[in-house]
Amino acid sequence: MKLTKRQFTALATSFAFAGLARHQAIALENLSVTGTGYGALVPDPNALIDLPPGFSYEIISSFGDRMTDGFRVPDNADGMGCFKLDETRVTLVRNHELNVSNDDRGPAPDNPQLDFTIYDKRDDGTPLPGGTTTIIYNLKTGEVEKEFISLLGTIRNCAGGVTPWGSWLTCEENVTLSGDGVDKDHGWVFEVPANADGPIDPKPIKQLGRFNHEAVAVDPKTGILYLTEDRNDSLFYRFIPKTPGNLHEGGKLQALGFAGHTSGADSRNWDTPIWDVGDWATAFWIDLDDTDSPNVDDLRIRGHAKGAAIFARGEGIHWGNNELYFCCTSGGRAELGQIMRYVPSAFEGTGKENDEPGQLQLFLESSDPNSFNFGDNLTVAPNGHLLVCEDQYTDNVVNHIRGVTTDGEAYDFARIRIQSESAGACFSPDSTTLFVNIFSPTRTLAIKGPWLHL
Repeated sequence: MKLTKRQFTALATSFAFAGLARHQAIALENLSVTGTGYGALVPDPNALIDLPPGFSYEIISSFGDRMTDGFRVPDNADGMGCFKLDETRVTLVRNHELNVSNDDRGPAPDNPQLDFTIYDKRDDGTPLPGGTTTIIYNLKTGEVEKEFISLLGTIRNCAGGVTPWGSWLTCEENVTLSGDGVDKDHGWVFEVPANADGPIDPKPIKQLGRFNHEAVAVDPKTGILYLTEDRNDSLFYRFIPKTPGNLHEGGKLQALGFAGHTSGADSRNWDTPIWDVGDWATAFWIDLDDTDSPNVDDLRIRGHAKGAAIFARGEGIHWGNNELYFCCTSGGRAELGQIMRYVPSAFEGTGKENDEPGQLQLFLESSDPNSFNFGDNLTVAPNGHLLVCEDQYTDNVVNHIRGVTTDGEAYDFARIRIQSESAGACFSPDSTTLFVNIFSPTRTLAIKGPWLHL
């Protein structure tokens, strides 16, 4: 079933997904696929997640499990990154989207005395439950060798992104200010090294701005960061670091605008649609000031007033080969979701980029909830297809992990059987295993199967 009112052009779509493919020898032109993808989903006898024939999953971590550091696995597992540790083991850094009041779902519900530094606490002195946990997983044996808190004391760690230098950028989707039941301001990005063997010293990267952060992608060639914001009137941001790989040294935070829309374009296509699937917009970048928004959550409002474009709930983002993709969860005429594609300038972030600016494409816009509905986190399968986690949150939902082929066909890769969402989809470096979270109650799954056999 087509995702959009118009078909993708075969050339543009094939190029886009080929660019997303990981660095491995895969002959995309030899793949064949139908609208059923890997085949009809097989009902899971345990009623957790239905998968295609030949695929299987293992639960490697669950809410309430005792971790190796003595604390318990927190709830609300969201964004996640995977890193190679050695030839047989990987490191997973996993977010936990916990609010100030969610102490009963955190890693230390009894609030014991902690012997490590946390970022923030409540007025009563108890640690905030949000943060990250780290899992050391052996691909060969299928065993978790170590699991521990790697960041604690933050609020609503939703998504984030991996860096080329081996760390996970975890983002707070919350802008609570100090004095509102907590001691410190929130709305920051924190960096968790993949090789950390315990809780890190939490230092917010304030140069990345204070706003309702969602996800981050890093261009490995330039070190430039691209950031999404989960608001109905969000912006799309770029951070040009002074020193790639050392974000605390500072840099320049900017927001994307559409050339020819100096008053600020509206990419959402809600009230007055401005573009169709396949259309391109020439990008320009607007310098932002007072990016720490010290008194109010207004960075996006001030940015739009300067000409930045509005997006509908920017969420998951993934860097490919010289381009990136990000979801706008409620965008589109039907408000069922969009996916944007950004191709940076050959001179991205330099004075020469005005001569050859970056380009943004409306790559996907759903008109059918049975095909694609509220896309959130996304990643790329070993065959170059997108895998997109849905995040509907009505009273009764049926969330899927959707695949999208090179010719714009959508298929169901997985169906979540419980009243929850999937999140944090990421592949092992050897492309054999998809790791994905069931949000609540936390379940982290390792999914294996015939990824290249369609």
